[in-house]
Amino acid sequence: MSMQDRVSEKLTAALELEHFEIFNESHMHNVPPGSESHFKVVLVSREFEDKMPVKRHQLIYKILSDEMQGGIHALALHIYTPSEWHERKEQAPDSPDCKGGSKR
Repeated sequence: MSMQDRVSEKLTAALELEHFEIFNESHMHNVPPGSESHFKVVLVSREFEDKMPVKRHQLIYKILSDEMQGGIHALALHIYTPSEWHERKEQAPDSPDCKGGSKR
């Protein structure tokens, strides 16, 4: 199973999500073709309503602890309540260009 599939499976099993997106952004970094090491994840759930952003991130890191220790180098998390997502017009920010060893 691919890393992207493992992350998707774990998050959708652990959380009641109203919206979920995952993007493999490894191609934007200096890694071999086909790598699965850099991901952007967008999560929307009522489960986040009473949690500060740091607690939301900690929850996701706990769910993905095995993947974070063995394969994922970078995980951009965009975690919203339904009302926050609506306020953002259902758009997560674009990922910035890689500042480190990116392919130029």
